[in-house]
Amino acid sequence: MTSSAGQRELTVGMGAGGLATADMVLNIGPQHPATHGVLRLRIVVDGERIVSAEPIVGYMHRGAEKLFEVRDYRQIVVLANRHDWLSAFSNELGVVLGVERMLGMEVPERAVWARTLLAELNRVLNHLMFLGSYPLELGAITPVFYAFREREELQAVMEEASGGRMHYMFNRVGGLKEDLPAGWLERVRYAVRAVRGRLPELESLIVGNEILEARTRGVGVLTAELIGAYGVSGPIARASGVDLDLRRDEPYLAYGELFGPSGPGRVVTRTAGDCLSRLEVLLEQVHVSLDLADACLERLHSLPQGPVNVRLPKVLKVPEGDLYTATENPLGLNGYYLVSRGEKTPWRLKLRSASFNNVAVLAEVLPGNLIADMVAILGSMFFVVGDIDK
Repeated sequence: MTSSAGQRELTVGMGAGGLATADMVLNIGPQHPATHGVLRLRIVVDGERIVSAEPIVGYMHRGAEKLFEVRDYRQIVVLANRHDWLSAFSNELGVVLGVERMLGMEVPERAVWARTLLAELNRVLNHLMFLGSYPLELGAITPVFYAFREREELQAVMEEASGGRMHYMFNRVGGLKEDLPAGWLERVRYAVRAVRGRLPELESLIVGNEILEARTRGVGVLTAELIGAYGVSGPIARASGVDLDLRRDEPYLAYGELFGPSGPGRVVTRTAGDCLSRLEVLLEQVHVSLDLADACLERLHSLPQGPVNVRLPKVLKVPEGDLYTATENPLGLNGYYLVSRGEKTPWRLKLRSASFNNVAVLAEVLPGNLIADMVAILGSMFFVVGDIDK
């Protein structure tokens, strides 16, 4: 945290006991361990209480959208998975789904179910990272070791299939890069079972923890009205009672069946809208994603061998037109607005990332809270800085 004399408010008021007080401007970040990376918060404080807050972004801006315009549709996948490095596989999906819809392309059934499985495994990996790092920010060191143990179990099977640990680059327009390795489904089944069996050990460190609950219950409350005004989505919105999940409401991949009457899919919500509710939603969603992964494994076992992609022309051109595609990413709604002029590169590909809106609402949530609670609120917004700046 940095401050300077030039940043102090000129107006001096009378505090309790007749003492003269002055508001002070503090910079939290952009290099600060509590900001998850190069996010900067400009806050005005009166003593220990926050008067106003302004999130300042752009320190990691890499011009991804302009780079999309000079890459063909195969190359874009390499760039599109990087803005949220904890949700790489899900990021790829939005691009390829949009291109496939504009081409009117039907993807092989095995690819649809394999994509769904990999997307849910990626969702668990994302959530486990925050389930480990959020308690760490509040002073609990142990949970992160348990969370990373489970992450490594799933990272191993993701790496075996795709060859990558963070940037999978496994999606292709028309399906997947290649078929799944022999025996891979059984190894995934074992990994899912192992993670599910050991998850109570992580939960026991978080659920019912007196210190964690004292730091998070009733802190940083987000109302449904604020959610709508700022376009907040994902686990944060559902923790405030906003019952929205594109996997159920606008199904893509195999989610229509998985969230159907006989499927295991369900939308996790809470009503309190505080930091604790957001953590609880994240924890319960891990269980739901593991259930969905099991259902995908069952279906893939029953499907006959067959192709996992569509043969494409050497130069892939998308028909002229425009299309908006939205997906339920681990951190919230991702949107991809694709405009094509019939060339091998998009004329425009606008990215709507979840983290940007989820962080913008901090300007409304932080005022009135103590500086000590700022870290708890900031960590519970579950964002990735690259996803804000793109």
